[in-house]
Amino acid sequence: MTTATLAPAPRPAVPRPARIGLATTVSQSVTMAYRGLLKVRHTPEQLIDVTFQPIIFTLMFTYLFGGAVSGSVAAYLPLIIPGILAQTVITASVVTGVQLREDMDKGVFDRFRSLPIARIAPLAGALLADTVRYVVATTITFLTGLVMGWRPGGGLGGVVLAGLLVIVCAWALSWIFAYIGVIARSATFVQGVSFMVLFPLTFLSNAFVEVDTLPGWMQAFVNVNPVSHLVSAVRTLANEGLVSADVGWTLLSAAVVVAIFAPIAVRAYLRKA
Repeated sequence: MTTATLAPAPRPAVPRPARIGLATTVSQSVTMAYRGLLKVRHTPEQLIDVTFQPIIFTLMFTYLFGGAVSGSVAAYLPLIIPGILAQTVITASVVTGVQLREDMDKGVFDRFRSLPIARIAPLAGALLADTVRYVVATTITFLTGLVMGWRPGGGLGGVVLAGLLVIVCAWALSWIFAYIGVIARSATFVQGVSFMVLFPLTFLSNAFVEVDTLPGWMQAFVNVNPVSHLVSAVRTLANEGLVSADVGWTLLSAAVVVAIFAPIAVRAYLRKA
């Protein structure tokens, strides 16, 4: 008597997940951005750097250096407000990398990986949510200047364009810190490295004093510093309502940063997501 050998039953085919379209990806990214804003609502202290910092810095720098640099507080405001704005919003972009690293360390992104959503949605949502922080910082800086007596000659249109320019630059820089947040080992490392780079760039610029008051060797660096171009562009837009060559250089710099760091940040993120 022979025993028939039964062939193993074929495994059922596992359906491949449907490709997520662009519209769905955008919708899911907006949902993730809303999640980020909900976090701020539950922990409002996350907005300290974009609410109290511009007020404190504007008051401190204006009353400390206004008389020495420009002769009076009123004369110093058109110089310092664009500088404080650039410094505040640029440094706020560091939070993108810090919070991204914290979420990855806590396993939040591991949970996102198990959901039927676009893999890029959590990263895109984080970058989109942080744009709200830049808007808050920009608004408070301008309002502080107006309360102190600053009257922008560029009118409402110039002020709005200046604010949009700073927000665009901060969003571009956030791609750098997003990349650092993905590859770094801790949120503390992200914050330390980021401020080590940003503080020299913001203080060694024309944000707080005129360039011709600086030593010659320092002027050479300040004149090519991208932050100086940003501050000069904001000043001409807000104070004069003019679109200077610095606006073009600033937008070009922002485009180069996005072109370089957005692809490598996304690639590094997708490897871990």
